[in-house]
Amino acid sequence: MFGLLFMLCSVGLPAAWAQQGPRRTTPAALPPDTIRRTLDTVRVVTRKGDIETTVKYQAKDSIRFNVQEKKATLYDKANVDYGEMSLKAGVITVDYNQNVLTAEGLKDSTGRVRDKPVFKDAAETYQAGRIAYNFKTRKGKISEAITQQGEGYIHAEVVKKNELNEIYGLRGRYTTCNLEHPHFFINASKMKVVPRKQVVTGPFNLVIGDIPTPLGFLFGYFPSPGKSRASGVIIPTFGQAVDRGFYLTNGGYYWAINQYLGLRVTGSVYSGAGVSFGGFGVNTDLTYRKRYRYDGRLDFSYSRRPAGQLLRSEAVNTDPNVRRNFKPRTFWLSWSHNPTPRPGGGRFSANVRTGSPEFNQQNTLDVRNYLTPAFNSTISYQKQLRNLPINYSVQAAQDLNTITGTVNLTLPDVTVGVQRQNFYRLLGLPTRGAWYEQFAVAYQLTGQNRLTNVEQARVLEAGIPLLGGQAQSRTIPVRFDNLRPFLRNAQTAVQNRFDITLGQYNLFRHFSLTPTVNYGQTWYNKQLNYTYVPAARAVRIDTVRGFNIVHNVSYGASLSTNLYGTVNFKPGGKIQAIRHRLAPSINFTGSPNYQGSRRLYDQLRLGDLRNTSGQLLTPLNDTRAFSRYAGFPFAIPAGGRVSQVSFGLQNQVEMKVRNKQDTTGTQPYKKVSLIDGFDLSSGYNFAADSLRLAPLSVSFRTQVAQKLNFLVSSSLNFYQRDSTGRLIDRYLFEAKRLARLDNASVQLTYQFDSNRRPGQPGNRQQRVAPTNDPVLGNPNQPDSYVDYLDFTIPWTLNASLGALYQDPGPRAPRPGFERQRSWPTVALNVSGEVKLTDKMRLSYTSGYDFVANRITITQLNFFRDLHCWQITGSWTPVGQIQGFSVTIGAKSALLQDLKLNRNRTFLNR
Repeated sequence: MFGLLFMLCSVGLPAAWAQQGPRRTTPAALPPDTIRRTLDTVRVVTRKGDIETTVKYQAKDSIRFNVQEKKATLYDKANVDYGEMSLKAGVITVDYNQNVLTAEGLKDSTGRVRDKPVFKDAAETYQAGRIAYNFKTRKGKISEAITQQGEGYIHAEVVKKNELNEIYGLRGRYTTCNLEHPHFFINASKMKVVPRKQVVTGPFNLVIGDIPTPLGFLFGYFPSPGKSRASGVIIPTFGQAVDRGFYLTNGGYYWAINQYLGLRVTGSVYSGAGVSFGGFGVNTDLTYRKRYRYDGRLDFSYSRRPAGQLLRSEAVNTDPNVRRNFKPRTFWLSWSHNPTPRPGGGRFSANVRTGSPEFNQQNTLDVRNYLTPAFNSTISYQKQLRNLPINYSVQAAQDLNTITGTVNLTLPDVTVGVQRQNFYRLLGLPTRGAWYEQFAVAYQLTGQNRLTNVEQARVLEAGIPLLGGQAQSRTIPVRFDNLRPFLRNAQTAVQNRFDITLGQYNLFRHFSLTPTVNYGQTWYNKQLNYTYVPAARAVRIDTVRGFNIVHNVSYGASLSTNLYGTVNFKPGGKIQAIRHRLAPSINFTGSPNYQGSRRLYDQLRLGDLRNTSGQLLTPLNDTRAFSRYAGFPFAIPAGGRVSQVSFGLQNQVEMKVRNKQDTTGTQPYKKVSLIDGFDLSSGYNFAADSLRLAPLSVSFRTQVAQKLNFLVSSSLNFYQRDSTGRLIDRYLFEAKRLARLDNASVQLTYQFDSNRRPGQPGNRQQRVAPTNDPVLGNPNQPDSYVDYLDFTIPWTLNASLGALYQDPGPRAPRPGFERQRSWPTVALNVSGEVKLTDKMRLSYTSGYDFVANRITITQLNFFRDLHCWQITGSWTPVGQIQGFSVTIGAKSALLQDLKLNRNRTFLNR
């Protein structure tokens, strides 16, 4: 480290003595040279010196040269710079007789030492009380040394450095605290430091707050890789669980494969309670990154836990309402891949979260993962062809429900699309501004292969008997030995769709009319054939494989406009105007009658079918139509002709008010939304034989004070019901009722925080007691300043109140009919954070279920920053994952295993 710096001193400073040496007497006249000297024709090659760049040195007080002793001394704030190396000290002395350089601090008038030596070599810094360095042998001795290696700091009374920059320390301290007097350190009599590689010590013990502890070992090894990653062993955490015995968890190895890849492999093992083995777990975590291209992470976990121990654990018996379906072998896979956007290039992305449905319930303490019932995964590649209106994408998707165990897989999902093209421009025809020149077409091809582990219920309409029918759906466990029924349920289809726009026309200057025609063609690899079996008085369904084409034609038109109503107020007031925007729209959709098509429907003549109670289901020789593609991908045309008109009405109210924050007059007013949306929609199908009027959908949303959000949505039905709860073709107004509320949802969210502006309602200013008050601090008047409260503590509170209403059904239900709750869901959820001090915060999440009359899963998290240490805590008082954990440990990742844990969770009780 010191070699180049002090070698230049050996070359540069002696020149000063050459100029300061004693002068020889020069005679007034020299005798003439009688010998003619011959010029040297041989070119002498000058030896290149060791100095590669400029040497800069300075001192505040003086620079003294002792020619006889061959010493140079720089006084007071001495500084020597050479390239990336620099040395600063109170006094720097160079002794050329001994080839030794020394640096030390200066004592002031009070005897305090200032300007202690500080040496910097690129990224490494050394602080010391005294430095002695032999610039010929490149060895040095440093007293009271302090240096940083990676995330750690080394303090030593005496340090010796060899020519390889290796450091040998006596009576050393190793810590990750950056203070001159650290809060804690590892005390060792001997240590060796290999820069940017490792720190090795002899017998050591841990000292906390200058108090020695018996915690230690015969030797210590601390990797110090600097800024680059390095491979190394991951020390496991040990403990004891009631149902699984002693354990070692999260121990393994980290492999820094190269600058782009890093692999972390950890495992856990449990001794077990009694004579049974407690199980084990394995986790692999691969991270990768290529600058300006992509980054990602692949994580896989496998857990083996005997089911018998789970059933004996008290953790599974805390809440009878929580589903408990434990399995001994579970796994979980997470993969995220994020590309860097590049113009003209494709985009490959992945977001995968899948595994055993029971994994999160058995192996995680994360409340979000524990409560999340559904996980979605997608892997996709998208590309827009350059200079062409064509794009394509290939995708694989999966939906996993951890409650029901349902797995829906779409593999692959291929889409090729052509952007909307004008006919005349596409054909290169000249345009004259005619109305038909607006015609345009867009094309999209979509191919899907869907897999599911749910065997759907096989029933026919009106309770018609079915041979081999299945009254309820059945979930098939997904295993390698159970893939055949999983693959048997595959549904494959390819859809071609042409969307033709016939232009956009203005009617009566204020109305916009847009007619459309859509043509679709779907390809299937199988179809369903229906056969009536007279002997069994039932219908049989056969699956026939083969190439089948289904055509679909639909047409429609939309008519819309915007109406505005404005109320102006007195000029100069706080409120300038209120505007109401009304956007009505009418849409028409039509399609032919496909029920008579034998490509789509099987026409069967049935006998007099009866149910098990003898009730007549179909009259003799009744003809019914059954869809050949029921449950297949892509919706096939409805059975009958469609001629439906849907209408909608959107409302929005805004107010223009004075802008108090404008001081320049450029924006004296601003817009404030009073009603973000008040929407109504319904429809009427003229071609239907009954129940032509669609339910009325109503939604209302607004925001108050930029923090209170209010959202209401509901559905109103206009038809009556019979005693069984089925709709009949009779309007409610015949029974002197306008409509019936089928369902509704209400959601109210509000965000509270401490960042209120002065002058706002409810804001309490911080009041401070005057410092010159004579009663301040008087113990005889302890309540003199009880009103002086500090409201500057930062805090946040997010509250959400949600309620769901459902019509309970008929008041006189049939036998065996269970009437539903009117309000099946009414819940309050809260979350937030309180920053008690600059280094202490508390976060929380909780809620209350008003229907079940119980507190939902609640979790409190605590964090305290202790400079180089930290305290983290988590407490879950209720629910299946109730328990607590407290950890006190070093903040540095280098000493992440220097910690004290106290865990009492459902995983290790």
